[in-house]
Amino acid sequence: MFILNNQPLSLDRGFTTEDGTQYPSNWLRLATVEERAAIGITEAPDPIPVDQRFYWDTGIPKDHTELVKTWTAQVKETAGSLLAQSDWYITRASETGVAAPQSVLERRSAIRVLSNEKEAFLAATETTDELAAYVTGPEFNVWEEVAPVEPTVDPIVVDGVTSGTFVTGDTLFGGLGEDTITFE
Repeated sequence: MFILNNQPLSLDRGFTTEDGTQYPSNWLRLATVEERAAIGITEAPDPIPVDQRFYWDTGIPKDHTELVKTWTAQVKETAGSLLAQSDWYITRASETGVAAPQSVLERRSAIRVLSNEKEAFLAATETTDELAAYVTGPEFNVWEEVAPVEPTVDPIVVDGVTSGTFVTGDTLFGGLGEDTITFE
């Protein structure tokens, strides 16, 4: 970063010195260290950028209570999105009495447990620094312990004949295809 009279200068932008001398936008790039020093321009390291999710531009922490609310809402949104993927199993169970597979129920439970743990950790933080360290750390965005459920279709029984479409591969999400099998 270039500084003139305690003011930062932007590259590729013209500037005027206190004596009224105007310099074109490319001057800082083309000038030598000696030429810049001759008119009082110094060079300093660029300021360390702050994570604006947690701090104001000046590096001052944002309100911790509001940040906890914001990040808790983010956790709830993520958990809701993950749960929405298997909501149809629960709706089907409610409407038809066909039980949701145990793996689906276990996955949904795991999502809720992870969500509750993340929310509790956020609530337990006491400073913005502590909250920022957790949110930017490796544990916050980990939901992998929640394995995806393989889609299946239950067989249909009509007049004692069982048939159905069984998913092979990842058909529901644009994968391999499906096969219809009839059993007697």
